[in-house]
Order: sequence, then C-alpha cells, then structure tokens
Amino acid sequence: MAKGRYTESGEESPKVKITRESLRESAMIFGYLKPYRFKFAAALGFIALSAGTTMAFPYLLKTLIDSAHGSLILPFRLPFQLTTGRIAVAMMALLTLQMLISFMRVYLFTLVGENAVADMRKDIYRKLITMPMDFFANRRVGELSSRITADISQIQDTVTNALAEMLRGFLTLIIGLGLILYISVKMTLLMLSVIPVILLVGFIFSKRIRTIARETQDQLADSGTVVQETLQGISNVKTFTNEWYEIGRYNKSITSMVSLAIRNGRLRGFFVSFLLFTVFGAIVLVVWYGAGLMQQGALSFGDLMAFVVYTAFVGGTMAGFAELYSQFQKTLGATQRVREILKDMEEPVSINPETLPEKYKLKGNVSFANISFSYPSRTDNPVLKDISFSVDKGRQVAIVGPSGAGKSTLISLLLGFYKPTGGTISFDDKNAVDIPITNLRQQIALVPQDILLFGGTIYENIAYGRHDANEAEVMEAARKANAHDFIMSFPEGYKTVVGERGVKLSGGQRQRVAIARALLKDPVILLLDEATSSLDSESEMQVQEALQNLMKNRTSFVVAHRLSTIRNADMIMVLEDGMIKESGTHEELLAIHEGLYKYLAELQIR
Repeated sequence: MAKGRYTESGEESPKVKITRESLRESAMIFGYLKPYRFKFAAALGFIALSAGTTMAFPYLLKTLIDSAHGSLILPFRLPFQLTTGRIAVAMMALLTLQMLISFMRVYLFTLVGENAVADMRKDIYRKLITMPMDFFANRRVGELSSRITADISQIQDTVTNALAEMLRGFLTLIIGLGLILYISVKMTLLMLSVIPVILLVGFIFSKRIRTIARETQDQLADSGTVVQETLQGISNVKTFTNEWYEIGRYNKSITSMVSLAIRNGRLRGFFVSFLLFTVFGAIVLVVWYGAGLMQQGALSFGDLMAFVVYTAFVGGTMAGFAELYSQFQKTLGATQRVREILKDMEEPVSINPETLPEKYKLKGNVSFANISFSYPSRTDNPVLKDISFSVDKGRQVAIVGPSGAGKSTLISLLLGFYKPTGGTISFDDKNAVDIPITNLRQQIALVPQDILLFGGTIYENIAYGRHDANEAEVMEAARKANAHDFIMSFPEGYKTVVGERGVKLSGGQRQRVAIARALLKDPVILLLDEATSSLDSESEMQVQEALQNLMKNRTSFVVAHRLSTIRNADMIMVLEDGMIKESGTHEELLAIHEGLYKYLAELQIR
C-alpha cells in the first residue's frame, strides 16, 4: 500500500473531507484519462475478472475437500464425473488464468495512469512557466515545486494503484459477503457482529496515531531546519564558535522526535495486538460455531473451510479500505491544489513564437506617461508615482537613487512583468498593451546583478539567448563580451559545465557569460540592473568594456549604484520615493546646488 506523501517541509499531505464539491474537483483526473478511455475500460474489465477468479478459488477448494470426503453435493448436474484430479486441474487452470488477468490489470492501469499523469505534469509545468510575475511573488518556489512533485505523485499513486485496489476490493467485498451468506446466514451474522467493535476502536486509535505521526513529522522538519540553517550559515557558526550549541539544538530536536515516534509505536503496537486478538478471536468463534453445525449435519467441512477463507478475504478487504479511504482524502486535497494552479490566469505568451511580425518590430523609442505602480500584495503602498519621460532610440539612460526608490520596479515594467496601475508605457508610439508580450520580450534583453546560469555547459548558457544560433555566432558573442579567452582557458572550453546556478564560475565570469547571452539575442532595448555592483575592480573593468560593446546602437536603461560607471549616459534619472527628482547629464546634475545626485556622488568620493 502506498505511503502518505510529505511536503518539502516534512508535513504530511493534508486531507480534505469527501464532499460533493471535492468530488467535483477531483473529476479533473478523469479528463486526463479520456484519451486512454478504451484501455481504461479494458483495465476495469480485468479488475472484475480478477475479483471473480479470486473468489472462485475458495469455492473450488471447498469442492475439492468435499469431493475427497465423499460429501460433495452440487447444485447442478454435470455431464461427467467430478473427481479430485479434475478439480485440482481446474484449480491450476484458474490460477494460470488469474495470473494472466492480474498481469493485464496491473499493466493496463500502469499504462493509463502513467500517461495520464505525464499529461497532467506537462499541463501544470506549462501553466507555471506562463504565469505572470505577481503569481511567483506571492508563492515560494518550494510550494510550487511540491505541486508538480508531491501532489502529482499522490494523484499518480491513486490512479495507478489505489483506484484499482478500491474497485477490486469493492467487488471482492460484495462477492465475498454474498458467498458467506449463501454458505451460512447464522455464521455470517456472528462474524459481522465483531465488525462494529473493530471499527470503533480503529477510529479512536487511528485518529490518535495520525496526530502523533504528524507531530513526529513536524519535529523532523524542525531538525531539518536546524541542519539547513547551520550548513548555510556555517561561517557564522564557526566565527562565533557555536558548534556545540548547534549540536545541542539538533540533539534536542532529534530526542523529541524519537520520544514521539516511540509513543506512536506503543499506540500502533497496542492497536495491532487488539486487532489480531479480535480478528482471530472472531475466526475461532466462527470455527467453533461452524464445528457445531458440522456435527448437526447442517454444514460440510468444505463449507467451513470456504467460509473461513471468504471471511479472511472480506476482513482483509475491509481493513484495507481504511488506508484506501485515507489515501483518497489526500488525493482530493492534492487535486484541489493542482486545480487551483490550472484555473489561474496565465500570461498570453506564445510557447512557440514564430518569426517576429514586421508590425511589432521596434526601433527603440520608449516613453512613460504618468506611470504609477503598486505591487498587488501592497496596493496601499505605491512604488512609482506619476513617472514621465521619453527616450529616443539608441540612447543610454541611467537610473540612480537610494534603495527602495523604484529603480528595479521600473525595469520590471519595461519587461512587462507587471502592468502599471496608472498611465501608459509606449514603444515607438505603440501602447505596450497592444504589443504581444512575447514579441515585446523578444526584443528586450536583461543583464541583472544576480546572474542565474543554468546547470549545463557554457555554450548552452550563451545559446539560451537564441536557440537557433550556430557555433560561430555563439563564439563571436563571447568575444564581444570579453568571455572567449577565459572560456578557452578551461580544459573543456565551451563544453565546460558551469554547475548549479553557475557556481563553478567567478562573479565576473558569470556576468560576461550573461552579457554574451544578451549579445547573441541582439536586442533592440537593453536593461542593465546593477550589472557590475558586486564585482571587484579588475572584473568590473572587463565587464564594463563588454557592456559598452553590448550597448552600442541600442536603447539602454542602466540601473547603477556606482555613479562612475554612468557618467557618459545621455540622460540620468534620479529616483526618490518613487518619483523622478532630477534628470539630466552627469555634468548638469552635479551643477544642481544641494541636488540628490550631487549628494550621492559626494558620498562615493569620501
């Protein structure tokens, strides 16, 4: 039986109550089964055959025993004599048939389930990758990753395993109850009399066991947090010589977890012991009563054996339903969370963009007219207020100001990550809302301060700017970015694997790879968000030279911290509290008495 799924934080997948609404939500699963409906129908048919052949075996066993004792009475006449040998052959044939049916049942459910869940994973990833930036701003990456891993895996377990087991168990229960009633109504009622007691005790214990299990997982998550924090901040731990303090903190967490786990073990042990005593006690009671019926001639030995076997089938099936019901609850919860993502409104991006239409090709003129903006999560706190400016194509604009002034937000608006709450952004006198977002971003490149490289090769990271580029174009972009020489110094050259997030490269090397990527894209508009602020002087010089190559003949917006890097900009805008306080060239701004730009420049000279 599949175990419960746990989220990234270590918490068990939450369950939801089974209601009409939750069942309606779960119907989305069957939408993914539709392309495979014929195979799914065949799998259901094999489930029915599997249940039927399983329940036929005890009847043949009863027939074999009664035949050996000479007490066999058939409810119908056969055209041949039924011997123990023929019954044994029939049982072997039934086992062979059951083996083939079980194979087809498992194979078809796996085939249908894996394909349906794969389609679901593709749809969810496609949905996630096309969601707007405000969607990601309000959610953690771990949470979204959990949707496509833990939640989908929970659904997968249900579709490929639990659903089949539930249907098979239901058929087994119905057929089994019918057969034991047929064998002996009195023995059936005696056997069923213990079920309410088992269910009541099981409900009480399972609720308490789940509570302690959840507390144990929470404690395990806490210990995992200690490990994560200390390893990420290992330099602080060692600087303050707090190794033994952290060891004590971790040991305390682990000790608490062990204590909870042992309590849980005691409860489970007592419950299992009670269950075994009750079930086997009921079987002893039934066999004792059945033996009395045998002595009275009301029951054959074969009937008694078949009754005991059928009782075991029915009892095992009913015990399994508790776990299947619990898993079904978790699946409903997983389905609801997945459906929340599928119902959200994505950006109108083109997954397979064609050649850029001529009417959407930009020259590079940009204007902001009375732009204001507040983040969706902080609507009462405007970040930009009545911003207006115009930039002609090919010009370089620098954006400076204190932290929180709105510099990076302005860059995000240019990329269409967010829509302004007021005002109009225009490109070549076209309203930005009239340009398809994919066509707009095809002509804009961003080089941020924190460069993200993917875990492939240097070549693949540069080619990310334009997937149809050839090797010569990639290498030319690297030369212009002052990256070719250091790339060729590696033994594997452009095939060098950069590691997760580019950890195998220095900060300056990552910046130059990102610049090469932007050069290869050949954008009309270039956005540089503090691209050199975290570099040393030597790396900054090399990157600055690469940036000059990148900015040639392009409309460029440069968010800068070091004012020395933007003294040659055609226009410098000084932002403060979301508004443009000053604008002009470097010399013009320095000439403003008690100006903000002059103040910032003097701070950097000191």
